Amino acid sequence: MAAEKKGQTIVIKKIIVAGAGHHGGSWKVALADFMTAMMAFFLVMWLLGQTSETKKAVSDYFSTPSLIEYSFQNFGVEITLEKLFLDFVNEPLKAFASFMEPMDKTPNIMDFGSQSTVAAFMADKLSDIIVGKKNMSIGSDKVDFDILDDKFFVPGTAIPNEQFITNMDRLKAVTQGLEDSIIDIDVRLFYQSVEGSNPDLAKKVALERLDLIRNKIQAGLEHPTVEVKGNMSVTGKKGFIDGQSQRPPGMIHFEIKQKEVKANGKKPRKLETAFGNPDDGMDVYDSFVKQLNDQKKKKPANP
Repeated sequence: MAAEKKGQTIVIKKIIVAGAGHHGGSWKVALADFMTAMMAFFLVMWLLGQTSETKKAVSDYFSTPSLIEYSFQNFGVEITLEKLFLDFVNEPLKAFASFMEPMDKTPNIMDFGSQSTVAAFMADKLSDIIVGKKNMSIGSDKVDFDILDDKFFVPGTAIPNEQFITNMDRLKAVTQGLEDSIIDIDVRLFYQSVEGSNPDLAKKVALERLDLIRNKIQAGLEHPTVEVKGNMSVTGKKGFIDGQSQRPPGMIHFEIKQKEVKANGKKPRKLETAFGNPDDGMDVYDSFVKQLNDQKKKKPANP
C-alpha cells in the first residue's frame, strides 16, 4: 500500500484564459479626457472670478494675447463661456489649443462650434455694412447675410466707390480664414437701378459686380479647401415709375456653408446653440449654471 502511494503521480491542470488580465482600457482614456476637460473648464471659471491684476498676470504668462482673451474682450463673458463649454464637450484638445492661439490668427467662423459666437463675430466685423439682424441668419451648417450694393459700388454701376476697399477688408475678415466651406455670392439688381432702366445694361453691371467681388474674396483666401461660387439675378421693381429721383438699391447676398465632408475625410462639427437666454437678474456664473441645468432638463431621459 505504501509503495502504491509513493509512486502516485499528481497532475496539476492550469487553465489560462486569453485576455483574463485585460478588461479593456478605452474607458480610462475617456475618463482622462473628461477629467482634463473639466479641470480646464473650472480653471476658466476660476479666472472669471479673479481680480484684474490676477488676470493680467496669467495673460502675461503667454507671449501674445490669445483668441480666448480676444473673445472675452469683444464678445463678453456669456458668449465666451458658451463657446468654451461646447469646445470642451466636443473637442477637449482643440479647446486647450485655443488658449495658445495668438489673437491675430485668422479665424474660421464655421469652426467656432457656437452660433452665438459666430453672430457676435459677424456683428463685430460687419455691423456697419450688414443689412440688419433680420437679413442675417445662422444655422447649424451655414451663415447667410445681405449687404446693400451702395456699400461697394457707385449706384447703378459696377464702379467701386470710396468705401469699397474698407468694406471689402471687413468682408474678408469673415471669409479669409475659412476652411472646407463653400462661399456662394448672389448679386441681385433691379434693372430700374441703372441708367435708362435698361435690362441688358443691368445684367452687364450685375455680372461685373459679381466678378469683382468673387475675385477679391478668392484672392484673400488662406486655404485651398474653399470654393467660391457666384450667381446674379436681374428683375423689375414692382411699383417703380421711371423718372423717380431715387432708384431702387441692389443687394448682394452671401451664403457661407460647410462642406459635407472635410478634406481630411471627417464630417465637420456643426454650429450649436448650447443654452437659452441668460438671466439678467443673476450674476454671470449663477446664470451660466442655471442655463446648464435648464438644458439638462430639456434632454430626454435614456430608455
